[in-house]
Amino acid sequence: MSIDVRPICPAEGDGCIVEMEQTVDMVLDIERSKRQRGQLWRLFLWSTVLTVIDNPIPRPVPTEELLCDTSKPYASNEACYPLDITYEQSWSLSEVFGRPIKGSCPLTEGDGADSETVCINVPNEREIYTSAGAVERKLSDGSSRCYKLPTNEDFDMVLPQQTLSTPPPIAQPLLYAERSFTGHGQERGGVQTLLTNPSHTSPVEFIYLESLPWFMKPYLHTLQARITDHTQPPHRPPFSSPSSSEIIKETYYRPALDRRRGTQLELRITVPPASTVTLTYDFDKAILRYTEYPPDANRGFDVAPAIIRLLSFPSNTTDAKANADGSAANIYIRTTSLLLPLPTPDFSMPYNVIILTSTVMALAFGNVFNLLVRRFVGADEVEGWDLRTVKGMVVGKVKGRVVGWVGGRVVRLRDRVLGKWRGKVE
Repeated sequence: MSIDVRPICPAEGDGCIVEMEQTVDMVLDIERSKRQRGQLWRLFLWSTVLTVIDNPIPRPVPTEELLCDTSKPYASNEACYPLDITYEQSWSLSEVFGRPIKGSCPLTEGDGADSETVCINVPNEREIYTSAGAVERKLSDGSSRCYKLPTNEDFDMVLPQQTLSTPPPIAQPLLYAERSFTGHGQERGGVQTLLTNPSHTSPVEFIYLESLPWFMKPYLHTLQARITDHTQPPHRPPFSSPSSSEIIKETYYRPALDRRRGTQLELRITVPPASTVTLTYDFDKAILRYTEYPPDANRGFDVAPAIIRLLSFPSNTTDAKANADGSAANIYIRTTSLLLPLPTPDFSMPYNVIILTSTVMALAFGNVFNLLVRRFVGADEVEGWDLRTVKGMVVGKVKGRVVGWVGGRVVRLRDRVLGKWRGKVE
């Protein structure tokens, strides 16, 4: 999920506004999303509604319901090899997300293209059933349609299982971006970004933005851009690799301030056709205070993904957001986030030192206290006490305990015998 905030100022006048656009991209497993998540119970207790879910974890598919490919010669009952699905799966908004859409937004325009708030990219032959009150409009490209939602009414979309005669078209991406860490050790590291232009005819120009945390200190003089892969189309003149200054047109760099702001690196890059540009730079890892580490310090620190805004792309693209002059309108690409390991102290060492120190102090204090407080006196120094007296006292106590125990057992045995004899006499 991302939220883009940008100012929009008209050509005439000073009335600038701030536009916010929220985007959520996700890869959804339809079969897993449709699995039962347990039963929902609603209890009414003292005018209070309690919602209880007996098992919120999705249940796995039973073995007998798995779609296995039994045509393979090595197939068996112990292993299931997935079967290729040649049809479109059935799904609906309420099945995947658990609820329908609660009508249209009150701020939506009443007429025009802006009033259509729900669009789906499927061929025209795909069957779609919607709730009553929704207005459908199929676009001219033949692979998408939009809906105008009713006001204050639930909107649900149902797509049944269907086999299509033509598969849906898959548009070629305008740019491939891959970002990763390089290097090793706890002091330094590097960032490497691979930017690939799949087009064989037109270059692609974009703005590359990185917002780095303050504990990543990049060295701007190590910033390099070079072409590492180029596919030469047939019947083309020989390709000459451009320099780093020809690839990076403009650079904006704002250094970080410790514990106040991060580093901002903004580049204007042009990638030639059918080429891959490798962007690299080195950085140092700062050492944090022990209070600045999270509880899971050994996991690492999250680094935000890089943001790429396309400025130009091939004129023959099928992107619906392309302007007439060939420029890209609000087309953004984000790389994956990174996990940065920092020098992490051994947080268990203070506890080990405390325990060891406390143990040593307890042993030393106990011995010193005994030597200072306890008084050691020999047995021959005490008046009226000698070894024979002590021995007699010990022997007397042992005899008393033994005699008492034996006498008690004899008395209990005598009482038991007399009781039985009296019962027989009566």
